[in-house]
Amino acid sequence: MALPLVAVVGRPNVGKSTLVNRIANLQQAIVHQESGVTRDRNYVRADWSGRDFMLIDTGGLDFAADLPMQTAIHAQALVAAEEADLILFVVEGPVGVMGGDEEIADVLRRSGKPVLVVVNKADNPSDDSLRHPFHKLGLGEPMQVSAIHGTGSGDLLDEVVARLPELEAEEEESDAVPVAIVGRPNAGKSSLLNRLVRMERVVVSEMPGTTRDSIDTLVTLGKSTYRFVDTAGLRKRSKVDEPVEYYGFVRALRALDRCDVALVVLDASLGVGDADQKVADYAASRKCATIIVINKRDLLVGDELREFREDVREKLRFIAYSPILSVSAKTGQGTGRVPGSIDRVAAQHRAHVPTPQLNAFVGDIKSGGHTVSKGGKALKLKYATQVGGSPPAFCFFVNHPRLVTEGFRRYLENRLRDAFGFEGTPVLLKFRPAK
Repeated sequence: MALPLVAVVGRPNVGKSTLVNRIANLQQAIVHQESGVTRDRNYVRADWSGRDFMLIDTGGLDFAADLPMQTAIHAQALVAAEEADLILFVVEGPVGVMGGDEEIADVLRRSGKPVLVVVNKADNPSDDSLRHPFHKLGLGEPMQVSAIHGTGSGDLLDEVVARLPELEAEEEESDAVPVAIVGRPNAGKSSLLNRLVRMERVVVSEMPGTTRDSIDTLVTLGKSTYRFVDTAGLRKRSKVDEPVEYYGFVRALRALDRCDVALVVLDASLGVGDADQKVADYAASRKCATIIVINKRDLLVGDELREFREDVREKLRFIAYSPILSVSAKTGQGTGRVPGSIDRVAAQHRAHVPTPQLNAFVGDIKSGGHTVSKGGKALKLKYATQVGGSPPAFCFFVNHPRLVTEGFRRYLENRLRDAFGFEGTPVLLKFRPAK
């Protein structure tokens, strides 16, 4: 049995994300005064009194809104409620019962799920009167908390764990390959994820920057399990003006930090621009293995796809080791090759070269006579060892490390790739004096 799921729902801006942060004791959800900031379901692991569970932070439910984006948020929040073992219905204590609260309460009653009404923003612990008006919602005894100050959160968590179903067997996630899906806004990252997962796991919209938080999705495809992280659209720092968008930008970088593989998604209709180069550079600088995914290939005809691939190779030559896939997330064309490509580059990312093979490689380099010299001294390789993985890191012991040039470093990396592969992954080289 998977970990119990606790969905946090309510109107926009009642403090749902702040409550999630308080419970999880980390900044995992974007918190901002702008209404409707949390657009997708955001899964966060938490624990209390020895019980582990998953929190699902959701977008705000506003039944009065008549916008396509708001409709999608409603759908996601309701899906979260359907998945949940317990629902925390967050309301705003100081303003009392609003019409939207009554509509949400009606939906939750009909869901048949266990519900706890959480009266937030009750900042005076000695006054419990704010919860009384919410009895009329007909969802049991309301509980007062101040998510921002922590007042009442312990009592709330005691009640949460008391209502959780018994955990029979903890879900095993350790073998899942962590994969970040990154790219400029509106490149089709969420659509690609939905195509791979074959379900509407994240909100898909034509609005750039829809995914502001990073969303984790665990999925098994064939014999492999992946933890996909769909991220906010990355763009140059100078172009990040909205504070909320900046938080999403930071979240995307954090997602890259905890992933082994990055799918760098390009929009075939826009060409390869500075923003795409910056996205790829972020992924490479975070030491992720990278796969370049040309999305919307159905928009390219004749020689356009070949020309686009050539442009990709030229402008993203700093990750020339990355495989290129051309897909259409909309039609599914080419997406079946994505899992196999992830498996290959993930294996290369973790690859280890036995020391005897590595030193045989060093012998070949020495016999080839390629070296550099300066001031009458020539660089000499002595031996090497692999000092790390994910990505592979090698230490070469030489007579004079200061003689190593960038050109020689690139030469050595290329020869390593010729000998051992390392498709899709960065290779780190260090040079130390031989003793």
